[in-house]
Amino acid sequence: MNPTYAMHEVLEVHEIAAFKTVCMTKSKTMQALVTDPELKLILQQDAAMSSDQLSELAAILTKGKETLQ
Repeated sequence: MNPTYAMHEVLEVHEIAAFKTVCMTKSKTMQALVTDPELKLILQQDAAMSSDQLSELAAILTKGKETLQ
């Protein structure tokens, strides 16, 4: 079964993806400024998790484009 998405759902996922991109950028940028190794590790994990989540959101957006056409 292929899910279909309404326009507002695709737009909401797009907003979440934009927010996660900002979060990942901030985590990666802050890694260079942080001296505490534990905090640096947390930021690295957050950036990696955000990257994985963005991949999942991209897949949803791709499916969303297909259903809107």
